[in-house]
Amino acid sequence: MLYFLQQLLNGVHSAAIYGLLAFGYALGNGLLQRTNLAYGGIFAFCGQTMILAAVYGYQALWLTLPATIAFGGVVALAYAALLSRILSQTVFAPLASRSPNAIVAATLGVMLALMELSRIAADTHDYWLPPMLATPLVFASDGNFIATLTVIQLINTTVAAIVVTCGAVLVARSNFGRHWRAVADDAFAAKLCGIDTTRVFHRALLFGGLCAGLAGVLAALYYGNLGFGAGLVYGLKILFITAVGGYYAPGKAALGATAFGIAESLWAGYFPIEWRDAWMYGLLAAMLVLAGDRKDAPSAA
Repeated sequence: MLYFLQQLLNGVHSAAIYGLLAFGYALGNGLLQRTNLAYGGIFAFCGQTMILAAVYGYQALWLTLPATIAFGGVVALAYAALLSRILSQTVFAPLASRSPNAIVAATLGVMLALMELSRIAADTHDYWLPPMLATPLVFASDGNFIATLTVIQLINTTVAAIVVTCGAVLVARSNFGRHWRAVADDAFAAKLCGIDTTRVFHRALLFGGLCAGLAGVLAALYYGNLGFGAGLVYGLKILFITAVGGYYAPGKAALGATAFGIAESLWAGYFPIEWRDAWMYGLLAAMLVLAGDRKDAPSAA
């Protein structure tokens, strides 16, 4: 049971990252209603930007380690806001009413461009942050085996949980949340009721991009490095997870992504890890098919 508890604890951090990403993706795509492949690119690009900015702050500006981390985080989130604003105005808004394939092709190009920009900026080198706050906190022990979670894992999980919880409350109770739900349900009717649908659209995509940027920062702090192709892997997972849970309930999408992260950790603990992604993608595909069958099934009435 302690081993099982350790696998659950191992999945907590991944679940928090997935949950934050899924919440932001659903927030934007509940209005866009198009596949956004650039979302994972923003996640990876901001994580790599955070690392490069931290390296620059430490080596060139002679900042202390806490100041370096803060500097890198601010720069990464600024890039997330800038990228989200540019994409919403120059890509999503003009193509929102076009064929869904137009958005897919455009965002795929954006993701590839972000991958190449980060690779060129790093000169194809991997820069690593030093291990931080890696002190293990013991949750249970029987003398021979201990179940632990590091300080950085606990901090990252807490930050992600706070952001998702506050975001869910914002969507449920604020004027923005009511406008978001109205536009997601019927944008034309919402516009007839006097809602500024364009403003809601851009704000939702901005908040979603900031969630991706923050997730990239948290992942960079924990792993110390993000590969240039991480955006594609995370982006596809979040796309499948959110498609299963639905784009119109960001809170439910985050909960589904949290469950996926825990399941992924349990697979890695009990089964061959080299088959983990294949089986998890297969599970998501099966759930997507079953969810579609339920929606298409005729009612008993």
